[in-house]
Amino acid sequence: MNTDAEHTAALTFLALGDSYTIGEGVAPAQRWPVQLTRDLRATGIALDEPHIVATTGWTTDELASAMDAAEPLGQWDLVSLLIGVNNQYRGRSVDDYRAEFEALLQRAIGLARGRSDRVFVLAIPDWGVTPFAAAQGRDAARIAHELDAYNATAADICARHDVAFVDTAPVSRRRGAEPAMLAEDGLHPSGALYAEWKNAALPIVRQMLEQAE
Repeated sequence: MNTDAEHTAALTFLALGDSYTIGEGVAPAQRWPVQLTRDLRATGIALDEPHIVATTGWTTDELASAMDAAEPLGQWDLVSLLIGVNNQYRGRSVDDYRAEFEALLQRAIGLARGRSDRVFVLAIPDWGVTPFAAAQGRDAARIAHELDAYNATAADICARHDVAFVDTAPVSRRRGAEPAMLAEDGLHPSGALYAEWKNAALPIVRQMLEQAE
């Protein structure tokens, strides 16, 4: 049984993003931030349920505006960021993404009490492999090329700010067309694919949270 003191001492987690963070098409328990929290708790890390600021369809600038509207967001022990697929979907340039993503990352660091070692970023998955993309007649090779550029940009910015970049793109590309890895819309991940993302993030985030204050 958790005591009030234990609850007060629990670490806090803010998850920023879009449909991939809010878990479009899956039950709340299957969202990757919720799965990650559950597994971290199983290792003995006291962590509150994640507070999610994410909506399906958001671009980098729309997430920034939503964060403005939600202020004051407060301070957090752990902050995640996964954003950009809708920028690519709408045909926006990588240069625009670079500037807006870096601004969001800097805000995330600020929300983590200025600790870059308590912020992590997940890669954008390649939706071009999905049945949805095929049904829409989308150019899978072009989508892959553009998202590779987006993810390389995000990884470079993360490296410059000493932020962990969790490269979930390869498993998403490898398994993202499997029926079991998809929600009913044939586009968004199922809880099973989110579990793969969680597995990639878990050792990195666990080490982050086990570091001395």
